[in-house]
Amino acid sequence: MTTTVTAPATAAPVGAARAGRRWTQHGLLFVAPFLVVYLAFLVWPLLLGLRMSLTSVNIAGSNDRFVGFANYAEAFGDPRMWNSLWNTVLFTVLSTVPLVLLGLVLALLVHNLRFVRWLWRLSFFAPFLLPSAVVSLLWMYMIYQPSFGLLNNALGTEVLWLGDPGVAMWSIVLTTVWWTVGFNFLLYLAALQSIPEHLYEAASIDGASAWDKLRSITLPMLRRTTGLIVVLQLLASLKVFDQIYLMTGGGPDDSTRPIIEYAYDMGFTGYRIGYASAVSYILFVLIVIVSLVQLRLFRKREESRR
Repeated sequence: MTTTVTAPATAAPVGAARAGRRWTQHGLLFVAPFLVVYLAFLVWPLLLGLRMSLTSVNIAGSNDRFVGFANYAEAFGDPRMWNSLWNTVLFTVLSTVPLVLLGLVLALLVHNLRFVRWLWRLSFFAPFLLPSAVVSLLWMYMIYQPSFGLLNNALGTEVLWLGDPGVAMWSIVLTTVWWTVGFNFLLYLAALQSIPEHLYEAASIDGASAWDKLRSITLPMLRRTTGLIVVLQLLASLKVFDQIYLMTGGGPDDSTRPIIEYAYDMGFTGYRIGYASAVSYILFVLIVIVSLVQLRLFRKREESRR
């Protein structure tokens, strides 16, 4: 009679659990440098700024007195804050639509070209690589200069593109579109190249026209990319600062000053760091709300198509 000895049934699960813990520990070691940088340069400043928004601290770090939500109450009652917030929203609306549509159109044109594609890609994407200071100075002194600017010479008139409250925001939007459309163009172009070619071949066999292919194949296949581009563009436009600060300084008559510049002025010109922090967190909440709404709408569209 032979006796068979079997290992306890719990041996394998225990060994798997130990191996899982080891992998978890190794994973934590790998991500530890990133976590340290993330906590030190993002989470900690975020919490510190929130604390400062509840105090009356100035730029020298003195008068650090807890005032609760008094800074927020003052900001919501400040017409200058609302004006700068409106300028930010206006810039976002005026810039997002052409940046998304023009990026799509340029990508479609380049994707369908059969010669020197690399030259067109470089031409459309190259401005995005320029620093904001270079772009701002280029457009200020070569395009928008009232006396000898290229735009006024071409139109045969003398328009104060950056000095007229009625056209200053449009001028900054035009500069921003020229400068940043290359990024959206590149995302759309990459998405177009990932669409299977056999879909277009099958549509051609069925007698579909170019418009039918665009409407029934291309645009539906680009839906996810469009959703991503819209979200990224909204976030980027809501955080506008560089080109407006360099080109108009928020003028004329505060007609272009965005909310980030208003917070900057309050903090580094008015020396009210606590109040500036409160204004910054108002913008932060606005950005979070816009992001959540966009993601929610995108999910609903995806669920409705399933």
